[in-house]
Amino acid sequence: MPTLLPRPTAQEFSDGEFDLTRDTALSAHPDLVQPAQRLQERLRAATGFVLPLDVSTTAPDSVGIRLDLDRSLAAEGFALETAPGAVRIAASTGRGAQWAVQALLQLFPAAVYRRSPAAGVRWAAPATRFTDAPKFPWRGAMLDVVRHFAPTRDVLRFIDLLAMHRLNTLHLHLSDDQGWRVEIARYPRLTEVGGWRPETQLGAAHGSAADGRPHGGFYTQDDIREIVAYAADRGITVVPEIELPGHAQAAVAAYPELGVGDSAPTTPWTLWGINPVIFNVEESTIAFLSDVLDEIIELFPSEYICIGGDECPKIQWVEDERTQERMRELGLHDEEELQSWFVSRIGQHLASRGRKLLGWDEILEGGLADGATVLSWRGRVGALTAARSGNDVVACPEDTVYLDYRESDLPSEPIPTGTVTTVEKAYSFDPVPAELDAEQATHVLGGQANLWTEHIDSMRGLDYRAFPRLAAVAEALWTTGDREYEEFAPRLAEHLARLDAAGVEYRHADGPRPWQERPGVSGRTRSVEEAAAHLARITANIG
Repeated sequence: MPTLLPRPTAQEFSDGEFDLTRDTALSAHPDLVQPAQRLQERLRAATGFVLPLDVSTTAPDSVGIRLDLDRSLAAEGFALETAPGAVRIAASTGRGAQWAVQALLQLFPAAVYRRSPAAGVRWAAPATRFTDAPKFPWRGAMLDVVRHFAPTRDVLRFIDLLAMHRLNTLHLHLSDDQGWRVEIARYPRLTEVGGWRPETQLGAAHGSAADGRPHGGFYTQDDIREIVAYAADRGITVVPEIELPGHAQAAVAAYPELGVGDSAPTTPWTLWGINPVIFNVEESTIAFLSDVLDEIIELFPSEYICIGGDECPKIQWVEDERTQERMRELGLHDEEELQSWFVSRIGQHLASRGRKLLGWDEILEGGLADGATVLSWRGRVGALTAARSGNDVVACPEDTVYLDYRESDLPSEPIPTGTVTTVEKAYSFDPVPAELDAEQATHVLGGQANLWTEHIDSMRGLDYRAFPRLAAVAEALWTTGDREYEEFAPRLAEHLARLDAAGVEYRHADGPRPWQERPGVSGRTRSVEEAAAHLARITANIG
């Protein structure tokens, strides 16, 4: 009997099965055409069955699969019933129907996730019925495409995997010290200069060797439109992030007048870590960033625009006479207040465009901008502070849901960064701190897992870091009621067959597979010394 992941709150089984054949009818209410099309596409790819879609406001007489509108259900909720000869899906929105489709697919054999027809499979789903809805409205993953660029096709594949797990938000990290990844028509040098760095640090330790190879890339505005539309068709909102006032080297390299003083870098940063390069606080820089965000707003219909605000060292502001003069002009007492002023100015601009500011929990320092939503990553403190002050929170604590962190203490772990974050630890994720009262807890919108890509330079690497831990996070954010890892583990073991069928190169429970632990493959090395030796061998071969 197949099980579901995420798990529904309650589910009933009965005798019999629904058999999918090439003669199965498929119909949908006009408001639910997109989810029906997604089901049609997936079934055709895996089974070879071409199921014509009948669009009508009333269910046809023929048996088969039917998607109906039911306004009484929650916005992302759905009802699903399978029986001999018929499947009935009901939802009040297209997004709810998308999640019903994903649940239905899991009732079929795992081969339903294959990209080409599987031979010899009996496409049967057990008779069952349940009504379900997510626990949190924000269920997401952050993908850093700056440290290592992901081509559009890879982002679309990742979106499919998010939808498979009923995650509804893709937070796309688009600018940082190491690169600028989105075309801004008014300022072309952001991608012409900021989109490319001369080389990349290997390994995590300070002083690690570099690979000696240029790295870069960016999304055209048409690429972004394709990504946003593709995600929307699958029930997913794409939230863009443009970093400020720190993590600014790629932008400052492109437009030196944005920097502090007269010593602007000429290329994006080639190292990892926290960089002192920061935007200056002139009105011209605020205007520049407002122009950039206006183009971002045109590309991304998301209610939220993330402006970063994290890891912003203020040494350049402290040492710069003009910045100190500017602080006096503004009546600000210290650099923390200056950062708050900077973020507030950007927040006001976003509000004037009908959008909400989202930022990492450092935006709490120096005073929180009105209406800002906080990404709480440094433990629970940011979530507690923001929620108690009446601001909304998205939880993403680094010790639980930073999926670029290592999964064990094994010496074979590729670049063992961060704390050990096992599948069980990811499954324990609860976005709502226990210290909040009921009213304060309503400000916690949900949570997301974060995937920083300093040491992930391919989809194989992304698969390895994300899965199966992202599946655990998905259930933590969806399922209402008590959760026990011992109950989850066997369902996850069954779910791995689906990941296999989808071509996901997830991490096995007993550690990395051979290709994942070899030095120099996909940018991963077990030590700085191995990285240097590998680079030396490459250099010798070239010579």
